[in-house]
Amino acid sequence: MKVTAKKNEQVANMIFASIYPHYLNRIEKNGRTKEEFHQVIEWLTGFNENKLQSLIEEKVTFRTFFERAKYHPNAHLIKGVVCGYRIEEIEDEFETYKRCRQLEKLIDELAKGRKMEKILRS
Repeated sequence: MKVTAKKNEQVANMIFASIYPHYLNRIEKNGRTKEEFHQVIEWLTGFNENKLQSLIEEKVTFRTFFERAKYHPNAHLIKGVVCGYRIEEIEDEFETYKRCRQLEKLIDELAKGRKMEKILRS
């Protein structure tokens, strides 16, 4: 599927704090921990638990969340299909959408029981 400017804007304007509990519920339902989830977020974005909590309290959008992130140098290694979109084929002009799908891919891998070393592309 192709990403559109409209779709990118919809995702960019969503409040991260409103989606975070769904992510957390998904991984906990599959036997993973909040600490593992936060480790994955910190690896991708550089946000430690305190910074993550302040972003949640601030009710930042996904756009702001990803603009403030310091991406891991290996983030480009996150590949695959999420919700019908192949991450590596999402155009650079839709960066927020691409970053969101990268995060969701890591959450998928965590929920499916993949080893942390593989999730963190070490």
